[in-house]
This record gives sequence, structure tokens and C-alpha cells, in this order.
Amino acid sequence: MFGNRFRALLFKEFRQMRHDRRIAFVAILAPFIQLCIFGFVLSANVTNLPLGILDESQTPESRELISALTQSEAFKLEGYYASPGALGRAITVGKLDAGVVIPYDYARSLYRHQVAQVQFLLNGTNANTAEIAQGYASEIISVDNLRTLHVLGAGGPVVLMPAFLNNPGLVGSWFMVCGVLGMLMILNGSMICSTMMIKERSAGTIDQLLMSPATTSEIIVAKIVPLFILLGIMATVSVGAIRLVFGVPFHGGLGLIVLGASLCVLSGIALGMFVATLAKNALQAQLAVFFLNPPLAALSGAFTPIEAMPKWLQPFTVPNPVANWAIIARGALVKGSTFDVLWPNFLALALFTAVLLTLSVIRYRKQLA
Repeated sequence: MFGNRFRALLFKEFRQMRHDRRIAFVAILAPFIQLCIFGFVLSANVTNLPLGILDESQTPESRELISALTQSEAFKLEGYYASPGALGRAITVGKLDAGVVIPYDYARSLYRHQVAQVQFLLNGTNANTAEIAQGYASEIISVDNLRTLHVLGAGGPVVLMPAFLNNPGLVGSWFMVCGVLGMLMILNGSMICSTMMIKERSAGTIDQLLMSPATTSEIIVAKIVPLFILLGIMATVSVGAIRLVFGVPFHGGLGLIVLGASLCVLSGIALGMFVATLAKNALQAQLAVFFLNPPLAALSGAFTPIEAMPKWLQPFTVPNPVANWAIIARGALVKGSTFDVLWPNFLALALFTAVLLTLSVIRYRKQLA
């Protein structure tokens, strides 16, 4: 068992592993990177939710309440608004996740030992985050009630009146399925495309195609179109399931969903095509896709809000196609957002697709040459 032949085989395996450094990278460094990303991103805590303020009271008491809300880690003050309509629009378009409306008689109600009602607006698109944010705000208000009673000598309690926009029933599946659909389009597109191209290369079909009168561009387009149609059917069926099975409303235009899904499918195909140009065999392609897709999913905001991620991780969500699709789907379906609100996400999705597809085509042409 431990003779010369075994030692020779063992040393051979170590030498082979040393020459192929990608194995060590996939076995050691890749899980370490994924563990760090998941540890930072997948957290049940809700922090740094953008908060808008409408202070109609303009008194020291109202400013104390605003200070109590914004000094916590749960909320981050984004600005003051002049009307309830402006505050509601900011929540609808995604600039804010929460808003506080302090009435003009807030201080007077406190000193008259009357109930002071404060309206708390929440973006109900993510039901879980909205419920947690409401709990945080209620706890902060309770602590502020004690401070008002013992420090200021005012006996009127402050009552929080929550209002959930976009998703009054707080249906949690609405938020989840929109992000999961983007993950499926990217995951399936990248895996199917890379697997088909690697198998075709291994079978020698590429050599036969090069002997045909078809040009390189025709070969590349002929490979992309069938995959796009196949994944487009998958996306159509999935969007229908979102509407019929989960009851997600279609408040926005269907054209926005079609355009966003098309770009998302193309980005998945481009990712798979790029991986196929880098990998030498099917195993390498599968390992590369496995390494790329989990971070794309974790940094997509499909399960947890992007605002709850660490500051240094949030910029990585900007070019993420899954994150941009999730914003487009939730905006167009649940919020009823229009193109003038969602155009930055369409632009980011189009740029990601164009850049990756261009690099893939360039590398594939070199390999064909």
C-alpha cells in the first residue's frame, strides 16, 4: 500500500495538481470567496433602509422623534419632503423604503395628553423587510414614548399608523419569485449554452461547420437564436406562472417585462458562451459556472434587500443582471413603474449583455480561426 509504486502515483498526482492551478483555486479559494459573500449578504437583519421625512409639525418634539428614528441602524435619513404625494412617489420609484409623516398637531397632542398619531409608510414589495422595519419603528417609538414621559413631562402617547404601499397584503412570494425568475434565466442560459458549445467542440462538429460555406458570423448567430427561443419559451411560461400561480399583479406594461426578460436571457447566453471560450472541457465549464452563478445570486437582492448589504458590496450589484431584472420585474409588475423610472436598469442590463456577448464572439472567432 505504501510502497514505491504508491509513492510514485501520489507524487504524480501532486505534480499534476501543481501544474493545473485552477483545481486548487476551485477547491480552496472559490468556496472561501463564496462563504464570505454569503456571510455578509444573506442576513436576516434589516439595516440602512432609506427613510424620508414629512415633518408638518416643525417643533423640537418632532425633531426629537426624527432623531430617534434616524439614529438607529435600521433607518438612514435620505431627505425631507414637502407633501405626502412626493413622499409616496419616492417610495414607489424605489428611492425610499420607508417614510414618516408627522402631523402638524404632534407637539400639541403630546402636551395635552392626547394620542399623537404618526403615519409610517412602507414599501410592501418586500413583505419580510416591511414587517421587520415596522417592528423596528414600533420599538423605537415605544422607547421614545418613555423618554417623552420622563424627560419632557408630556404624557400623550405616540401611536404608529403603518401603511404598506404596492403590496398592502404583504404577500411575501411576490418579492421572491421576481428575483428567482432572473436567477433561473441566467443559470439555465449559462449552463445550457456552455454545455452545448463544449460538447460540440468535443464531438468535432466545429470542424465540419468550418468546411461549410457558412461564415463565422452565421455560425455564431445560428447557435444563439435557438437557445434564445428555447429560453424565451421558458421565461414566458415562468411569467405566466408568476401571474396565475402566485397572483403577482401586472400593474405595469407587459412590453417592459418582455424587453427585460429578453435582455436577461441574452445575458445568460453570453455568460455561458464566454465560459465555453475559456474552458477546455465540460468539467471546467461546469466548475466555472458553479463559481460564477452563486455570487450573482447572492448579490442580486433576490432574497435580501440590497440596502442591508455592506456598503463595499453594494456597488457589485449595479452590473449584476439578476439584480437589474429583479428591479425591473418588481417595478413593472408590482409597482406599475414606467420606462422613465426603470431605464437605468435596462441600460445596465443591456451593457452587461453587449460587453459579455462581444467578448464571447471575439474569443469564439479566434478559436474558429
